[in-house]
Amino acid sequence: QVQLVESGGGLVQPGGSLRLSCAGSGFTSDGYAIGWFRQAPGKRREGIACIPGREDTPEYADSVKGRFSISRDKAKNTVYLEMSSLKPEDTAVYYCGAEWLTCTLMASEYEYWGRGTQVTVSS
Repeated sequence: QVQLVESGGGLVQPGGSLRLSCAGSGFTSDGYAIGWFRQAPGKRREGIACIPGREDTPEYADSVKGRFSISRDKAKNTVYLEMSSLKPEDTAVYYCGAEWLTCTLMASEYEYWGRGTQVTVSS
């Protein structure tokens, strides 16, 4: 059974940093693309970063480019999202999703999802 578990969220001040983790089980990371998404209250789920299944060329949304970085530890079957220069508008529940091979920021393309972790950016 495929499972994804996000962790690392919390409360951070504007300008601060956080590292989110997406730990996978029930599948090997080789072959699965992992995407990070976020959803603020009343808004649609937004794709912000993804890493392909068999390459290391990530894709980022313009809203986070230059501030967020996605990486993968295949040995731990875990994907990380390093977030820096955080802004209040980054406040949302952050989710990771898995799909076979292709990296995309479209939530509808993802087969598996975690339950999310809350990130709040506030002073």
